Amino acid sequence: MTNNQPDLDRIAARLDAAATAARATGQITADHPDFTLDDAYDVQRRLIDHRVARGEAIVGVKMGFTSRAKMEQMGVSDLIWGRLTDAMQIADGGTLAMDRFIHPRIEPEIAFRLKKPLAGHVTLDEAFAAIDAIAPAMEIIDSRYADFRFALNDVVADNSSSSAFVIGQWQVPLADLSDLVMVMNFDGEPVQSGSTAAILGNPVQSLVEAARLAALSGLTLEPGWIILCGAATSAEALHPGVHVRLDAEAIGRVELHVAGKAA
Repeated sequence: MTNNQPDLDRIAARLDAAATAARATGQITADHPDFTLDDAYDVQRRLIDHRVARGEAIVGVKMGFTSRAKMEQMGVSDLIWGRLTDAMQIADGGTLAMDRFIHPRIEPEIAFRLKKPLAGHVTLDEAFAAIDAIAPAMEIIDSRYADFRFALNDVVADNSSSSAFVIGQWQVPLADLSDLVMVMNFDGEPVQSGSTAAILGNPVQSLVEAARLAALSGLTLEPGWIILCGAATSAEALHPGVHVRLDAEAIGRVELHVAGKAA
Protein backbone atom coordinates (compact mmCIF):
# COMPACT_ATOMS: atom_id res chain seq x y z
CA MET A 1 0.00 0.00 0.00
CA THR A 2 1.41 3.38 -1.05
CA ASN A 3 1.15 6.53 0.98
CA ASN A 4 -1.61 7.78 -1.35
CA GLN A 5 -3.86 4.74 -1.00
CA PRO A 6 -6.43 5.01 1.78
CA ASP A 7 -6.23 2.48 4.60
CA LEU A 8 -9.95 1.81 5.00
CA ASP A 9 -9.62 0.11 8.38
CA ARG A 10 -7.63 3.03 9.74
CA ILE A 11 -10.11 5.56 8.39
CA ALA A 12 -13.04 3.68 9.93
CA ALA A 13 -11.24 3.50 13.27
CA ARG A 14 -10.52 7.26 13.10
CA LEU A 15 -14.18 8.09 12.43
CA ASP A 16 -15.30 5.74 15.19
CA ALA A 17 -12.92 7.40 17.64
CA ALA A 18 -14.13 10.86 16.58
CA ALA A 19 -17.76 9.88 17.19
CA THR A 20 -16.99 8.17 20.51
CA ALA A 21 -15.01 11.13 21.83
CA ALA A 22 -17.25 13.76 20.20
CA ARG A 23 -14.15 15.33 18.73
CA ALA A 24 -13.91 16.50 15.10
CA THR A 25 -11.45 15.02 12.65
CA GLY A 26 -10.16 16.05 9.22
CA GLN A 27 -11.76 15.25 5.89
CA ILE A 28 -10.74 11.97 4.30
CA THR A 29 -10.79 13.43 0.81
CA ALA A 30 -8.32 16.13 1.82
CA ASP A 31 -5.70 13.44 2.44
CA HIS A 32 -6.93 10.99 -0.21
CA PRO A 33 -8.33 12.79 -3.29
CA ASP A 34 -8.92 9.42 -4.98
CA PHE A 35 -11.14 8.16 -2.15
CA THR A 36 -14.13 6.73 -4.05
CA LEU A 37 -17.80 6.32 -3.23
CA ASP A 38 -17.27 2.55 -3.09
CA ASP A 39 -14.44 3.17 -0.60
CA ALA A 40 -16.81 5.37 1.40
CA TYR A 41 -19.49 2.72 1.75
CA ASP A 42 -16.81 0.19 2.64
CA VAL A 43 -15.59 2.49 5.41
CA GLN A 44 -19.18 3.00 6.58
CA ARG A 45 -19.62 -0.76 6.92
CA ARG A 46 -16.36 -1.09 8.85
CA LEU A 47 -17.33 1.86 11.06
CA ILE A 48 -20.60 0.18 12.03
CA ASP A 49 -18.74 -3.10 12.54
CA HIS A 50 -16.87 -1.36 15.38
CA ARG A 51 -20.20 -0.53 17.04
CA VAL A 52 -21.63 -4.01 16.51
CA ALA A 53 -18.48 -5.47 18.08
CA ARG A 54 -19.26 -3.35 21.17
CA GLY A 55 -22.74 -4.86 21.40
CA GLU A 56 -24.90 -2.59 19.25
CA ALA A 57 -27.43 -4.13 16.83
CA ILE A 58 -28.40 -2.84 13.39
CA VAL A 59 -32.09 -1.88 13.42
CA GLY A 60 -32.53 -0.17 10.06
CA VAL A 61 -31.28 2.41 7.61
CA LYS A 62 -31.58 6.14 7.00
CA MET A 63 -31.86 7.87 3.66
CA GLY A 64 -30.17 11.10 2.65
CA PHE A 65 -30.40 13.58 -0.24
CA THR A 66 -34.08 12.70 -0.67
CA SER A 67 -34.75 16.27 -1.78
CA ARG A 68 -34.14 16.86 -5.48
CA ALA A 69 -33.07 20.42 -4.66
CA LYS A 70 -30.49 19.09 -2.18
CA MET A 71 -29.14 16.66 -4.77
CA GLU A 72 -28.73 19.50 -7.26
CA GLN A 73 -27.07 21.66 -4.60
CA MET A 74 -24.57 18.89 -3.83
CA GLY A 75 -24.03 18.06 -7.50
CA VAL A 76 -25.08 14.42 -7.11
CA SER A 77 -27.51 12.26 -9.07
CA ASP A 78 -28.42 9.64 -6.47
CA LEU A 79 -29.42 9.32 -2.85
CA ILE A 80 -27.14 8.21 -0.04
CA TRP A 81 -27.88 5.99 2.94
CA GLY A 82 -26.53 4.99 6.32
CA ARG A 83 -27.12 2.40 8.99
CA LEU A 84 -29.12 2.75 12.22
CA THR A 85 -28.28 0.91 15.44
CA ASP A 86 -30.29 0.42 18.60
CA ALA A 87 -27.87 2.61 20.59
CA MET A 88 -28.77 5.56 18.34
CA GLN A 89 -32.44 5.60 19.36
CA ILE A 90 -33.72 8.10 21.93
CA ALA A 91 -37.10 7.47 23.56
CA ASP A 92 -39.97 9.71 22.53
CA GLY A 93 -40.03 12.54 25.08
CA GLY A 94 -36.57 11.55 26.24
CA THR A 95 -33.34 13.50 26.59
CA LEU A 96 -30.53 13.97 24.12
CA ALA A 97 -27.20 14.57 25.83
CA MET A 98 -25.53 17.41 23.95
CA ASP A 99 -22.00 16.40 24.96
CA ARG A 100 -22.31 13.18 22.92
CA PHE A 101 -22.17 15.24 19.74
CA ILE A 102 -19.89 17.70 17.97
CA HIS A 103 -22.27 20.04 16.11
CA PRO A 104 -25.66 18.29 16.05
CA ARG A 105 -28.59 19.30 13.89
CA ILE A 106 -32.10 17.88 13.76
CA GLU A 107 -34.44 17.11 10.86
CA PRO A 108 -38.15 16.18 10.68
CA GLU A 109 -38.83 12.82 9.03
CA ILE A 110 -41.27 9.96 8.54
CA ALA A 111 -40.27 6.50 9.81
CA PHE A 112 -41.43 3.17 8.44
CA ARG A 113 -41.32 -0.17 10.26
CA LEU A 114 -41.21 -3.17 7.95
CA LYS A 115 -43.20 -6.40 8.13
CA LYS A 116 -41.67 -7.97 5.01
CA PRO A 117 -38.13 -8.07 3.61
CA LEU A 118 -37.28 -5.75 0.73
CA ALA A 119 -34.29 -6.03 -1.57
CA GLY A 120 -33.28 -4.73 -4.97
CA HIS A 121 -35.71 -3.19 -7.42
CA VAL A 122 -39.25 -3.04 -6.02
CA THR A 123 -42.33 -1.11 -7.07
CA LEU A 124 -44.07 1.57 -5.06
CA ASP A 125 -46.92 -0.85 -4.36
CA GLU A 126 -44.51 -3.58 -3.22
CA ALA A 127 -42.76 -1.13 -0.92
CA PHE A 128 -46.04 0.06 0.59
CA ALA A 129 -47.17 -3.54 1.11
CA ALA A 130 -44.01 -4.18 3.15
CA ILE A 131 -44.79 -1.39 5.65
CA ASP A 132 -46.07 -2.57 9.02
CA ALA A 133 -46.44 0.87 10.61
CA ILE A 134 -45.53 4.54 10.24
CA ALA A 135 -44.55 7.19 12.76
CA PRO A 136 -43.33 10.77 13.00
CA ALA A 137 -39.58 10.87 13.57
CA MET A 138 -36.64 13.22 13.94
CA GLU A 139 -33.07 12.42 13.01
CA ILE A 140 -30.03 14.01 14.65
CA ILE A 141 -27.23 14.45 12.16
CA ASP A 142 -23.71 15.27 13.31
CA SER A 143 -20.79 15.29 10.91
CA ARG A 144 -17.57 14.13 12.51
CA TYR A 145 -15.63 16.55 10.31
CA ALA A 146 -14.35 19.89 11.51
CA ASP A 147 -16.58 22.90 10.80
CA PHE A 148 -19.31 20.63 9.32
CA ARG A 149 -17.34 20.66 6.03
CA PHE A 150 -17.15 17.59 3.82
CA ALA A 151 -17.37 16.21 0.30
CA LEU A 152 -19.93 13.58 -0.71
CA ASN A 153 -17.62 10.62 -0.12
CA ASP A 154 -16.61 11.97 3.28
CA VAL A 155 -20.21 12.12 4.48
CA VAL A 156 -21.05 8.62 3.21
CA ALA A 157 -18.06 7.16 5.05
CA ASP A 158 -19.26 8.95 8.20
CA ASN A 159 -22.50 6.91 8.15
CA SER A 160 -24.09 9.68 6.09
CA SER A 161 -23.90 11.91 9.21
CA SER A 162 -26.54 9.85 11.03
CA SER A 163 -26.05 10.03 14.79
CA ALA A 164 -29.34 9.53 16.64
CA PHE A 165 -33.07 9.40 16.09
CA VAL A 166 -36.35 9.59 17.96
CA ILE A 167 -39.63 8.00 16.86
CA GLY A 168 -43.18 8.79 17.89
CA GLN A 169 -46.10 6.40 18.28
CA TRP A 170 -46.43 3.78 15.57
CA GLN A 171 -49.70 3.59 13.68
CA VAL A 172 -51.32 1.90 10.69
CA PRO A 173 -49.94 3.29 7.40
CA LEU A 174 -51.98 6.01 5.73
CA ALA A 175 -52.98 5.33 2.15
CA ASP A 176 -51.58 8.68 0.96
CA LEU A 177 -48.41 10.08 2.49
CA SER A 178 -47.52 12.35 -0.42
CA ASP A 179 -48.39 15.81 0.95
CA LEU A 180 -48.64 16.01 4.73
CA VAL A 181 -47.64 19.15 6.65
CA MET A 182 -44.62 18.83 8.96
CA VAL A 183 -43.86 21.52 11.56
CA MET A 184 -40.84 21.35 13.87
CA ASN A 185 -40.85 23.58 16.96
CA PHE A 186 -38.14 24.74 19.36
CA ASP A 187 -39.66 25.66 22.74
CA GLY A 188 -43.07 25.93 21.12
CA GLU A 189 -41.96 28.23 18.29
CA PRO A 190 -41.90 26.92 14.70
CA VAL A 191 -38.36 26.76 13.27
CA GLN A 192 -38.95 24.55 10.22
CA SER A 193 -42.09 23.70 8.28
CA GLY A 194 -42.60 21.74 5.12
CA SER A 195 -44.35 18.82 3.50
CA THR A 196 -43.71 15.13 3.01
CA ALA A 197 -43.84 15.99 -0.70
CA ALA A 198 -40.24 17.18 -0.27
CA ILE A 199 -39.24 13.53 0.31
CA LEU A 200 -39.02 12.41 -3.33
CA GLY A 201 -42.63 13.45 -3.84
CA ASN A 202 -43.75 10.58 -1.60
CA PRO A 203 -41.87 9.03 1.36
CA VAL A 204 -42.72 5.54 0.07
CA GLN A 205 -40.51 6.29 -2.94
CA SER A 206 -37.65 6.70 -0.46
CA LEU A 207 -38.32 3.15 0.74
CA VAL A 208 -38.13 1.95 -2.88
CA GLU A 209 -34.74 3.62 -3.18
CA ALA A 210 -33.56 2.25 0.17
CA ALA A 211 -34.19 -1.30 -1.04
CA ARG A 212 -32.27 -0.63 -4.24
CA LEU A 213 -29.26 1.05 -2.67
CA ALA A 214 -28.92 -1.36 0.26
CA ALA A 215 -28.96 -4.28 -2.20
CA LEU A 216 -25.91 -2.80 -3.95
CA SER A 217 -24.05 -3.47 -0.69
CA GLY A 218 -25.53 -6.95 -0.34
CA LEU A 219 -28.13 -5.95 2.26
CA THR A 220 -31.80 -6.85 2.51
CA LEU A 221 -34.11 -4.54 4.44
CA GLU A 222 -35.34 -6.88 7.17
CA PRO A 223 -38.75 -7.27 8.87
CA GLY A 224 -38.80 -5.16 12.02
CA TRP A 225 -36.26 -2.69 10.65
CA ILE A 226 -36.82 1.06 10.84
CA ILE A 227 -36.39 3.13 7.70
CA LEU A 228 -35.93 6.88 8.08
CA CYS A 229 -37.09 8.29 4.77
CA GLY A 230 -35.23 11.59 4.66
CA ALA A 231 -35.81 15.16 5.77
CA ALA A 232 -38.95 17.11 4.95
CA THR A 233 -37.15 20.42 5.66
CA SER A 234 -33.68 21.79 6.22
CA ALA A 235 -31.87 20.73 9.39
CA GLU A 236 -31.89 23.00 12.45
CA ALA A 237 -28.87 23.38 14.75
CA LEU A 238 -29.44 22.15 18.31
CA HIS A 239 -28.40 23.88 21.53
CA PRO A 240 -28.60 22.88 25.22
CA GLY A 241 -31.89 23.36 26.99
CA VAL A 242 -34.17 23.42 23.95
CA HIS A 243 -37.32 21.32 23.75
CA VAL A 244 -37.92 20.02 20.22
CA ARG A 245 -41.31 18.85 18.95
CA LEU A 246 -42.42 17.67 15.54
CA ASP A 247 -46.11 17.76 14.59
CA ALA A 248 -46.84 15.65 11.52
CA GLU A 249 -50.27 16.03 9.94
CA ALA A 250 -52.46 12.94 10.40
CA ILE A 251 -49.52 10.98 11.83
CA GLY A 252 -48.84 12.45 15.24
CA ARG A 253 -46.19 14.10 17.38
CA VAL A 254 -42.70 13.27 18.57
CA GLU A 255 -40.47 15.25 20.92
CA LEU A 256 -37.24 15.35 22.86
CA HIS A 257 -35.32 17.60 25.24
CA VAL A 258 -31.70 18.64 24.74
CA ALA A 259 -29.56 18.67 27.89
CA GLY A 260 -25.96 19.25 28.80
CA LYS A 261 -23.15 21.22 27.20
CA ALA A 262 -21.75 21.11 23.69
CA ALA A 263 -18.65 18.93 23.29
